[in-house]
Amino acid sequence: MGLREDLERFKEIGEERREDLESFIRYGDLSGSESDTIEIPIKVVDLPEFEYDRLDKGGVGQGQGDTPDVGQPVGQPEAQPGDGDGDGDEDGEPGEEGGEHGHYEMDPEEFAEELDEELGLDLEPKGKEVIEEVEGDFTDVTRTGPNSTLDFERLFKQGLKRKLATDFDEEFVREAMRVAGATPESVYEWCRGENILVSLAWIESEWDAIPGEERGRWDSFAQMTEEVERTTAVQRIRRKGLKEVPFRRDDERYRHPEIEEKKQKNVVVVNIRDVSGSMRETKRELVERTFTPLDWYLQGKYDNAEFVYIAHDADAWEVDREEFFGIRSGGGTRISSAYELAKEILEEEYPWAEWNRYVFAAGDSENSSNDTTEKVIPLMRDIPANLHAYVETQPGGTAINATHAEEVESAFGDGDGVVVARVGAAEDVTDAIYEVLSTESGSDGGNE
Repeated sequence: MGLREDLERFKEIGEERREDLESFIRYGDLSGSESDTIEIPIKVVDLPEFEYDRLDKGGVGQGQGDTPDVGQPVGQPEAQPGDGDGDGDEDGEPGEEGGEHGHYEMDPEEFAEELDEELGLDLEPKGKEVIEEVEGDFTDVTRTGPNSTLDFERLFKQGLKRKLATDFDEEFVREAMRVAGATPESVYEWCRGENILVSLAWIESEWDAIPGEERGRWDSFAQMTEEVERTTAVQRIRRKGLKEVPFRRDDERYRHPEIEEKKQKNVVVVNIRDVSGSMRETKRELVERTFTPLDWYLQGKYDNAEFVYIAHDADAWEVDREEFFGIRSGGGTRISSAYELAKEILEEEYPWAEWNRYVFAAGDSENSSNDTTEKVIPLMRDIPANLHAYVETQPGGTAINATHAEEVESAFGDGDGVVVARVGAAEDVTDAIYEVLSTESGSDGGNE
């Protein structure tokens, strides 16, 4: 087996031994991943490599002149760059650079698929903007197709148009043959001047059928025109009926259904996090450990989803994704400020008639007095959404003044498209994600 095959084998072993997805979400380092690339550590198998000792200086028994005599002391060899000895230059100092770690990379779509499998979810994406082609009415036509789709009505109309355009009053032309001194050629020329579409061959075929005694009945074509009434094609069809219609293959058209493009509703996800002074490091970590995989999952499920990120303490402000995951702040807490901003953004940019909406919030459930019952809950009812979710991050159990989650739960119960999940430690994260996503799966959405 060659070195290339060895390398591929070692890579495969490493990928098979990558960190379990659920463990990665609970305890792994999420900060090294981007919004579109998730890096999961793998246990890398070290590849064999050759190493060479430097023997070019300082050896006994090899010398270039001035070879020491027996028993003469031999000095220390000169330090080489990178040996780790000597005067402590930066090339030789140990521990300056970390070792290279292996990662298994996946995109959000693969992450979503694996998370579905890992947590036992089977979610169909809601609100995913997909252009779907469906068959509409049979309004498109082509020149080929099965006989069952032949557009006979169109074929008949084309033939009838040709019939009306080429039909002429045969009796009227025969009267022209009775003009004194007329010949087939002169009758043909006269017909062309009168816009009568008749061929010279037809006139010649009918010429001998005119009795000799009837020739000369009219002194001129002008006299004949004044004396003989000319009938239209419609009059003749009404009188005699339609015996034949001149169809042509060029007139054949075959009906096909028109391909209609239908767009499902768009989806916007509003992520809200509490960054007030009570949100200490452990709480902040739990928020990010919950929201980061949830964010990856939603990006993987909804190809064209849009995300809004809102941070708040006593006031709320919109941030970008990079700032949202890693933000630090302080101050008091007024959760309603975030919902007020979310409502404003949604109404201005994402109307409910055109967008599916998901509003996810997280914090330690601590809020200013009466803000939840008097403002937040009414705002949640005023913001139409497929799902509202609140994730409480309160390590070690609920604090005395951490009542927001409980009040939301009491107001909405198990219905109304609202879910409350609790994360007290890292091992609770995947359960909270499952609770949110499974509720989203069961929600009728109201905007499908």
